[in-house]
Amino acid sequence: MDENRTTEQANSFGRAAGEYERARPGYPDAVVDWMLPAAARTVLDLGAGTGKFTRCLVARGLDVIAVEPDDVMRATLAAGLPTVRALAGTGESIPLPDASVDLVTIAQAWHWMDAARAAVEIARLLRPGGTLALVWNIRDETVAWVRRLSDIMGSRDAERSIRGTIKIPEPFGVTETFETDWQNDIDVESLVALVASRSFIITASPADRAATLAAVRELVASDSTLAGRARFDLPYRTYGFRATLPSGPTGSPGTG
Repeated sequence: MDENRTTEQANSFGRAAGEYERARPGYPDAVVDWMLPAAARTVLDLGAGTGKFTRCLVARGLDVIAVEPDDVMRATLAAGLPTVRALAGTGESIPLPDASVDLVTIAQAWHWMDAARAAVEIARLLRPGGTLALVWNIRDETVAWVRRLSDIMGSRDAERSIRGTIKIPEPFGVTETFETDWQNDIDVESLVALVASRSFIITASPADRAATLAAVRELVASDSTLAGRARFDLPYRTYGFRATLPSGPTGSPGTG
């Protein structure tokens, strides 16, 4: 995919903020708990979108700051989570001071960032020994109808790479991994909204977008495991990755 097309997709989500907030899944407790160091108190949720993962952090009583580049997505987050400080920024340019947070979380957004530049910027604002934790919900395509759904939607290269190995760049240490399977209870309108919230559907032509959403409805109506059911489970495998910032002899990031 060319760089201009990727940039267009990365900047597209505000055009479907309603569908995103309504239909994107939350995150299972198992991965959230794994991502959170016991001593973490101040957390930055980076690329926070409408606050889907931010809610998980707030629910655990943490002091949460959200950074999100899209104005509409950020406004949706601020309206739903008024106790969270929501700031404009990107993974490569974060409007926080040095050594100001214990943990940075990134949900469904690391693949939009320049990993090397973002790692250096995140390391700047983490306290010594702080953690960067990434998470993605990925549809479980071992299930036949989910595989058909992906054929209709088209899968991003990023989704395929997440199923492999993610290595968080220096100056972070060894990348640890976590996986868990779970089910999200949805109906057909939620599924259509979920598809409509994907960047490559948002940026498609009106005709292509309409055809894709119609094909999703036809899938539900025609699949023997879904037809006639008011609600059904969409299976996910959730992938977590985390790495810790080493501390140098003076309590600052190691100089190698």
